[in-house]
This record gives sequence, C-alpha cells and structure tokens, in this order.
Amino acid sequence: MPKEKGDMTEYQPLLKDFKDIDRPSRFPNKSLLLAVCAACIGGTFQYGYNVSIINAPTQSVQNFINQTWIYRYDAQITEELLTLLWSTIVSIFTIGGLVGSLVGGTLAMRFGRKGALLLNNTFALLAALMMGISHLTGYYELLVIGRFLSGVNAGVGMCVQPLYLGEIAPRALRGGMSMGTSIFLTGGLLIGQVIGLHELLGKAEHWPILLSTTCIPAVLQLLILPWFPESPRFLLLDRGDEAACTKALKQLHGGDGYRREMEDMEKERISSLGVKAKKPWEVFSDRSIRWQLITVILINSAQQLNGINAIYFYASYIFRQAGIPEDKILYVTVGTGACECLTALTCGMLIDSLGRRALIIGGYTLMAVWCICVTITVTLQELSPWVPYISMACVFAFILSFGLGPGGVTNILTIELFTQATRPAAFMIGGSVNWLSFFFIGMVFPFIVNGLQQYCFLVFLAICSLVVIYIFFIVPETKNKTFLEIQEEFLSRDLIKKRKSEGSNGHGVNLLSMPL
Repeated sequence: MPKEKGDMTEYQPLLKDFKDIDRPSRFPNKSLLLAVCAACIGGTFQYGYNVSIINAPTQSVQNFINQTWIYRYDAQITEELLTLLWSTIVSIFTIGGLVGSLVGGTLAMRFGRKGALLLNNTFALLAALMMGISHLTGYYELLVIGRFLSGVNAGVGMCVQPLYLGEIAPRALRGGMSMGTSIFLTGGLLIGQVIGLHELLGKAEHWPILLSTTCIPAVLQLLILPWFPESPRFLLLDRGDEAACTKALKQLHGGDGYRREMEDMEKERISSLGVKAKKPWEVFSDRSIRWQLITVILINSAQQLNGINAIYFYASYIFRQAGIPEDKILYVTVGTGACECLTALTCGMLIDSLGRRALIIGGYTLMAVWCICVTITVTLQELSPWVPYISMACVFAFILSFGLGPGGVTNILTIELFTQATRPAAFMIGGSVNWLSFFFIGMVFPFIVNGLQQYCFLVFLAICSLVVIYIFFIVPETKNKTFLEIQEEFLSRDLIKKRKSEGSNGHGVNLLSMPL
C-alpha cells in the first residue's frame, strides 16, 4: 500500500502539468496585449481622433476660408456658401469612411490583416500633409482632400483592425481583446477633445498643426506593428502556411497556450476545405448565413441610429440650462468623452464573464429607459431649478449605457458570427452600413430635431426597443465558443424550424413510428 501511494505521488506533477496545458489562461500574454495596442493605435484610434479634433477649429477654419475667398475674388463669401464648404469638409469624412470600408476586406485578403493595417497608414500620412499645408498654400480644397483621405484611413481601420484582433485572440479572451477596438476608439475621441482645448492646440493659429497631428498615430503604428506577427488564422486558413501559423501562435500566446487554438483552427480548416473567401454579393446570396447577415446589418445601423448623436447634440443645451458657464461647457464635454472611454474599459473587463447577449441587451434596454427620462426632463426643463441637473445625469447615464453595450459588443459580434471565408465580406457589409447610417443621421437628424424637438428621443426609444427584441429572440450567446460552434448553432436552429414546418405540412410524420 505505501508503495502504491508513493507511485501515485510520483505521477502527481505529471498529471498537474497535463491539466494545466488544457486550461485556458484568464489573462493575455504580454506579446498579445502589445500586438492589440499596436494594431489599435493606427486603427480605430484614428477614427475617434479625427471625429473629435474637427470640432475645435470650426471658427478658425471658417475664417481661413473667408480670407482665402476675399484674396481670390475680392469679395466676402456668402453665409450659405461658407456653411456649405464647412459642411463638406466635415461630412466628406463619412464618404471616405464608406470607401475605406468597401476596400478594407479586399486589402485584408490580398495583403493580410497586418499588411493592410500598415498600408492603411499611407492614407493618414497623406491626409496630415494635405491639411497641414492648406494654410501655407492658401487652398482650402486641400482640407476637403485631407478629410476624405482621413475617412478612407478610418474606414479601412474599422474593417481590418477588428478582423486582426478577433483572429489573434484566444477563444477564452476573444471578447476582452476585441474590445480594444472600442477602447481605442473612445480613447481617440477623448484625446482629440483634450488636444483641441484652448490651452493646447485649440488656439486660432494652431489649427493646421492640430489637423496634421493625425500623422502621429500612423507613424507609431509603422514603427511598432512590424514587430508582431500576421494573423495566425490568415496564415493557416488563407495562405496554408502551417509553420508560420505555429510560429505566430507561439509568439502571441506563449508556452503551451497555442495548442488549443491550433486545434480549433485545424477543425475549421478541415471543414472549409475547397471553400474560397466569399465576396459581399456572394454572402448576400448564401442562405446558410442569412440570420448572421441580418444581425450584422441591424446592429451596425442601430449603432448610429440609437440616439447617441442626439445626446451629444443636446448635451451643450442641457449643460447650459444647468448653469454651467459657456466657456466651461467644452470641459464638461471632455467629461462625457472620459465617461465613454471608462465604460469601454469596463465592458472589456466584463464581456468574457457576463457574455455578449447580457451586455448588448442590457445596454440597449437602459438606453431606451434614458430616452424616456431625457424626453421628460428636457420637456420640464423650466419647471424647477433641479430638473436640468437630472437631465445632466441622464446624459451621462445614456453615454455609460451605450459604451457598456452597443458601443463595445457590435464589432465583436461581427467577428464571431462568421467563419474565415465570409468574415472579411461581412466586415465590408457591416462597415458600409455603419458609415451609411452615420451619413444618414448627419443629414436627417437636423430635420428630426426641428420637427420633433426633444420628442425625437421617442424615435430612438423605438429603435433601441426593436433591437432588444431581435437580439433576445435571434442571436445566441457566443462567449467562449469556436467560430464553427457558433455557425453550427445557427444552422441547427434553421434545421429545427425547417423540420417543424415540414411536420406541420404532413411531411416527416413517419419519423415518430421509426423503431429506436
């Protein structure tokens, strides 16, 4: 007996090591974390940064356009034409974003995820050059070109960067690592707001420098990202390079952590033998991924149409009504950016424990509640001195709810609902819908506000409620599942519905009488 016990004791360390190999790590490898940062700094960070920095120099750029017009034509520019030119400079960014999202998937397939991100910095550097020299040359047209190129850069980044993050992250950490998209986007918004303050680059004479600072993240990515590997999934499933894939996995996951991911990729490779990467129009015609496609279109459009833009529009008015001095409102607006950034970080810590469904359903539900509250408090603004403070609280609560749910989870679901062959096309479609919705809300929102005033939030209440109902009944939980398992869950659901419909039509009844 003692000998037997001794023998068991002797093998205990071996058994322990065997168990440890199969247990997924709860924390990312340092190399993986740095790879996420390297990808995001030139990806979605640029999107957030370029959206926010254009607000600070509004008056300065309009003065530059007016002075240039006087120099060229010896006459004052009309107010209508000045507004049109400024609106073009601002909104051309969304057109560039749409173009970038349409070519992003193609670039990701041709040059790889990492290669496409590096190539994308060309647009950012050219944009910085155009906007930086516009004042020196006296051509405001260069601002239009620069903003368009910034939009292309943001569109490609919004398409390719989530692809890269989703494919380098281990299954157990996929949610948290993919949240880098949202964290760096909101970080870009916040840093753009801070740099645009009068104390930094917000002075009238500094606007060319402010707009050209978009080159800094691009240079940082060009210096840092080459030290990290290409997406292992792209190397194995698209290029068929198993040796490069194994090397990349070892660098990103370290130790024995890569084996679990290699097994998942091998299963996906076997299931996709002979299947080529699909184009967007081929994805639309594939009925096996019909619900995944509808989901991506819905959540990407809802991300722009859920009222977050209306909240930011009304924020200044609400802050003014609360008694905040006009020259201090800008600093409170920076607080809203910090609030959104904080919730993105919180979402990143919770998403792999609570799951995707709980966060996105909870986020949209809370946003629907705050839509009602904002409508009531803005309507009753003059009723009592304390009502504006409740409105302020509702604004921050809405932003918190957005960051905790749709702001962070939307891109992750786009990654997880598709397999390797359809994922780039899905990102092209989702990104295009997102940018078109962004452009649509920018064009239509002023008319909605003029027509409905504060009751416009009831429209957003309806949108948030519909998204909650759809996700609750259609979208399964994807936490800690392989891409194949998620696809099989959708396919099995369609198969069950098909069998039920056949049974109700009198087909397949004989299955009940089959011997066991």
